[in-house]
Amino acid sequence: MTVVKTAQLFVTCLVDGLHPGVGRATVQLLERLGYAVEFPRDQTCCGQPAFNSGFRREARAMVAHTIRVLDATEGPIVIPSGSCAAMLSKHAMEVVADDPELAACARRVAGRIRELSTFLAEHADALPPSRIDPCVGTYHHCCHGLRELGIEQQPLDLLDGVEGLELVPLVDADECCGFGGLFSIEMPEVSAAILRTKLRHIQETGADAVIASDVSCLMHIAGGLHRIGSPIQVRHVAEVLAGDA
Repeated sequence: MTVVKTAQLFVTCLVDGLHPGVGRATVQLLERLGYAVEFPRDQTCCGQPAFNSGFRREARAMVAHTIRVLDATEGPIVIPSGSCAAMLSKHAMEVVADDPELAACARRVAGRIRELSTFLAEHADALPPSRIDPCVGTYHHCCHGLRELGIEQQPLDLLDGVEGLELVPLVDADECCGFGGLFSIEMPEVSAAILRTKLRHIQETGADAVIASDVSCLMHIAGGLHRIGSPIQVRHVAEVLAGDA
């Protein structure tokens, strides 16, 4: 008897609302690994924007709802975002610590959370080869994934195996792009200065595309590239690995 493996897709707000292609690419990759992908229909925000803004009551309500929805499912919970994965695996327990039942629920969910590139790297031997049209790419390390989840070499190793992709180094690839959620709104001048430095380094690579693991960073970088008239594209790592670049 063939045992069907099940994975849950936590798609994130930005992917769901603005970049659904990243969600489709994620599903394709998980299916290539032999997983039946489920999408919990009642999922909503992980609560990070409210949490980071100091709205703890609102964040708690979001977290409580989300962890209950995810706790009722089975299998790994795969998230194409280090930012949201960090919230649910690192901070959700803090938000609901006053409620033993919710805290236990948060711990169970946290133990099942897998950021996409980390999950794929863990199963790299079973992942079929990827192929894209010839492209020079460079990789930007997103802050939450890098600093909270230790995601550094995993996406690079995965991208190194993509036929047609030449990966070139990015100066200060681990430096922030300047987005930082509300930081870019509350301190726009500082955010813009950080972005200008990032854009300069990206242009210096001669790459056709910037690749990253979080849509939020890619949107910020894409806006900057558009404003300076650059033809450089942005791609989520899921899109490249799925062959959608």
